[in-house]
Amino acid sequence: MSLDPSTFETVVPSRYITFTLPHPHRRLLRVAVLDSPSASAAAPSPTAAMWVPPGRESDWIFSTFSGHLQLLLSSPISRLILLGNCPSYPQPTSYNSALCPSSPPSLQQNIAPLLLGLTPKSEFVGHGEIPEVPLLVYEDEVVKNSILEICEGPCVGEMLIENVELVNDGVREFRRRLRFKRMPNFVQSQMRIRPVNESSSDNLDDSEFELDKGVLVQPYLSPMVAGIAVISWFLEGRMRAGFRPKALCLGVGGGALLGFLSNQLNFEVDGIEEDEAVLDVAKRYFGLDSDEFIHLFAEDGIGYVKRIANNISEGDKFDIVMVDLDSSDVMNGVCAPPVEFVEKYVLRAVRAVLCEEGILVINVIPSSELFYERLICEFQEVFEELYEIDVGNGENFVLIATQSIIRNALDGNGSAFLNKLKMVSVYDLVTADLVQNTRLLVSLNTSSCSPGNGKCGQSIRYCLARVYNVGRCVLAKLEIICAVTIAPVQTAALCDSVVANQGFRLLTAARYEDEMEKSTAYKSFCTNNTNEISPEAYLND
Repeated sequence: MSLDPSTFETVVPSRYITFTLPHPHRRLLRVAVLDSPSASAAAPSPTAAMWVPPGRESDWIFSTFSGHLQLLLSSPISRLILLGNCPSYPQPTSYNSALCPSSPPSLQQNIAPLLLGLTPKSEFVGHGEIPEVPLLVYEDEVVKNSILEICEGPCVGEMLIENVELVNDGVREFRRRLRFKRMPNFVQSQMRIRPVNESSSDNLDDSEFELDKGVLVQPYLSPMVAGIAVISWFLEGRMRAGFRPKALCLGVGGGALLGFLSNQLNFEVDGIEEDEAVLDVAKRYFGLDSDEFIHLFAEDGIGYVKRIANNISEGDKFDIVMVDLDSSDVMNGVCAPPVEFVEKYVLRAVRAVLCEEGILVINVIPSSELFYERLICEFQEVFEELYEIDVGNGENFVLIATQSIIRNALDGNGSAFLNKLKMVSVYDLVTADLVQNTRLLVSLNTSSCSPGNGKCGQSIRYCLARVYNVGRCVLAKLEIICAVTIAPVQTAALCDSVVANQGFRLLTAARYEDEMEKSTAYKSFCTNNTNEISPEAYLND
């Protein structure tokens, strides 16, 4: 079927067209054109092209609509054109970059007329010159991969398990990965592996590997584990009393987190995964299995929590709920958790299965700032406190929501559990990195506040009291979210006071009247807010 040349003159949201062209020296050239789902004629974005890395043409990242869409959504463009050799196989195959030389510059120059022919007409209007289509380069650390199996699950669809060799700054590392076809440019689960025979590791297909279960390589898993430090004092008490802490993990994947919690931190873990086929993969390729302390269930995670929330006994409640669920809606790109998890009835169900001192730890990949703001607001309305760890990769955040106010987090260096956590947690997240990357999110609701009234004083007092805990927790950043700003000067002064006085002594209710005047934080606040805030307003409920 021939293509009408005018087909590509306009951008049509989510339109996906593939075709092949004769190639003078190689096999057919495959061309795939995808328009952004959010493309708008009123606010056009540029077109870009990408040359598929030779040898990886059959990888789902480059050969499927979902992979193409992930690449497009990673850049602010309205159309992405993929060009590469026509895949020799219908499914992904093993890859070795050393055997696949890059495309010569002359070949890339020869495709310039083709790219112009695939550029929307709107990019020619008003510029006075011929537009230049940038040629993007796909880069990751993978230099080799070996496909172990491609299988299919009733919920997640097709998935593949692969061994990969990564090279970062000249350092080689081997990992086993799980990827889904519906989102192939996103690693669902991965674990470090070691070659049994180092001399045979040059050929991944013929090499034998053993799993390294003592380290977490998925970027956000170590911060999730480090977040447990918020209730280390409580877990220490549980263990001294002869109890194993209990964790509920919603989302299993390859099971790296479950195995780590059980083997390294002595947790009893329940793992919930919606697809039985994923659990089978975790058992066969990632060393996860049910035993006395790891219990696996094939069920929808949200449905499971809702089901047990109404009839769970106090003795069966969990100390920690860990959530690692991503959205299955490929059109929104990579997003976690699913939108339905943010509903209040779901969050209340999670709270119902937690013990009195329990916490929810959740991996978040915001689809937008609006989604993240809404998520934070919903969490703050249901839970007592909310902490945020910035993973630092520009993508993931870890939120820690508490069942009750945390007063003793990270208090004391003698805690056996905290010391154990420091020993097994990579990136030193329980110490230096945790200090730099964690915020306590405090909602300062000032919608009905005015300078000097009781509600304003209550909010300010609460914020400053929480700063005490920030200091005690060694969590260095405090985020004050104002629904309605009281006054720019007053709000700025409050923030200055918070930053300058982290770790000031918490004044209990009985001491407020005697010692408020002695509070360094209060004096600093008053210095910056002359005639605006009185001690009565600061103390008043």
